Amino acid sequence: MSRRPEPAQNQDPVREHLSPARALEIDPLIEDPDTRIVVCCGSGGVGKTTTAAALGLRAAERGRKVVVLTIDPARRLAQSMGIDTLDNTPRRVKGIDDSAGGELHAMMLDMKRTFDEIVEAHADPERAAAILGNPFYQSLSAGFAGTQEYMAMEKLGQLRSRDEWDLIVVDTPPSRSALDFLDAPKRLGSFLDGKLIRVLLAPAKVGGRAGMKFLNVGMSMMTGALGKVLGGQLLRDVQTFVAAMDSMFGGFRTRADATYKLLQAPGTAFLVVAAPERDALREAAYFVERLAAEDMPLAGLVLNRVHGSGAGRLSAERALAAAENLEESRIVDQPDGKAGLRNSPDTYGSSESPARNVTDGGSPATEDAGDAAPEHEPTTADGGRSVERLTAGLLRLHAERMQLLERERRTRDRFTALHPEVAMAEVAALPGDVHDLAGLRDIGERLAAGRAELSGTP
Repeated sequence: MSRRPEPAQNQDPVREHLSPARALEIDPLIEDPDTRIVVCCGSGGVGKTTTAAALGLRAAERGRKVVVLTIDPARRLAQSMGIDTLDNTPRRVKGIDDSAGGELHAMMLDMKRTFDEIVEAHADPERAAAILGNPFYQSLSAGFAGTQEYMAMEKLGQLRSRDEWDLIVVDTPPSRSALDFLDAPKRLGSFLDGKLIRVLLAPAKVGGRAGMKFLNVGMSMMTGALGKVLGGQLLRDVQTFVAAMDSMFGGFRTRADATYKLLQAPGTAFLVVAAPERDALREAAYFVERLAAEDMPLAGLVLNRVHGSGAGRLSAERALAAAENLEESRIVDQPDGKAGLRNSPDTYGSSESPARNVTDGGSPATEDAGDAAPEHEPTTADGGRSVERLTAGLLRLHAERMQLLERERRTRDRFTALHPEVAMAEVAALPGDVHDLAGLRDIGERLAAGRAELSGTP
C-alpha cells in the first residue's frame, strides 16, 4: 500500500492551503431551492454590501428570482447595478445574463417609509393620520436607536410573506456591532413592555378625567420629573403617540417573534463577512458564537479583501537580505572613483597618467573628446546603478507584502483554531472599488472558487 508523501518541512507557511473540510461552497448554497434567505452580516467596512450584491447576481444568473435588500446609505449597490436610485420598492436590474430564466431585483431600506407602511396597514385611517402627524413618532421613525435594525427585520418579513422571490439576500445594517440586527426585536419588545410605556398608557386605559386623576395622583412625581427632562410639550406628544399606538404594540411583538423564527428556519443561511484583521475577525467570532447560541443556521465565513502573492517562495527575510546586499554594493562607487583618478596628478604607481594620453607623435592628445562623454552621456555603470536601485526597491515592496500576508495568515489561523467547524471562502483584495456588474460578477466567481488567497499558487 502506497503512503501519502509527507509535506516538505521547509514549506513557506503562507503557502499552506485551507483544509477542504473548511472550504465554503457558495454555488450549492445559492442554487438550492430550499435556501430562501441569505443574510450577510459582520462589522462595518468589511464588504457586506458588495458580497450581498455579488451573491444575488450569481444566483440570478443561475436561474433564481432574487431580490437584494441593502441597508447601506452610501448607495454603492445602486451604482454597481446600473440603477439611478434605490428605494423601498424592489427594482429590476438590467444587463444580467438571464438565459437561465433568473431575475435580479434590488432595493434599499427606507426606514421611515417602512414604519409608515406598518402604521397605515395596521391602523384605521383616522388613527394612522394621528400617528403619522405626531412629532414624537416622526422623531422615532427617523432615527430612534435600534429602529433601523428593527425595520430591516420588518422588511425582510414582508418580502418573505409575499412568496414572490426564490431568494432574498439581506445586507445587514452598518451598525457598530453586528449583533444589533439580532437584538433589535427583543429591544423593541422590552421598550414596548417597559414601565415607562405602562405609565404613559395609564390615562388612555383608565379613560377621561378619571384617567388624568389617576395619573396625577399616582404618578405625579414621575411625570413631573419626565416633564422637566423632556419638556411638557414633548411629554404630551409621547403620551398621545403611545395612546394611538397601543392597539398596534401587540402586532409589533408578534411580527418580531415571527421574523426571529424565520431567521432560525432551515431555509435561512447566515454568511459572516470579515476582513483578515484582528478587530473584524473578533467581531466575526462573537457573531458565530451568538448564532450558535440562538440556533441560527451559519453557512460559513467570507474572508474578504485578502492579499496574495505570486512569488510566495521568496520570503520577506530573503527579499530584505537581497535588497541590503544590492544597497551595500554602492557604498564605494567604483565608476566615480575612477573618474576622480583621471583628474588626479598622482598616478598611484601607474605607468601612464590617466589625465594625459600621449599620441604616437609624442604630443599631448586633445582632451575635448575624452572628457565630453562622461558629461553628456550616461555610462554603463550609471545604468547598472539605476537597475540595482529599482531592484532593491521592488525587493523591499515584496518584503512588505509578504509580512502583510503573514499577519493575515496568523489572524485567519487564530480564528480557525477557535472555530474549526466554520467553512470559509477567501476573496482577494482588488485594486479598486467594484462599480459595475462585471466587477460583481468577478467577486461572485472568486467566492464560488473558494480558493485560499493567502496560500498563493504553487
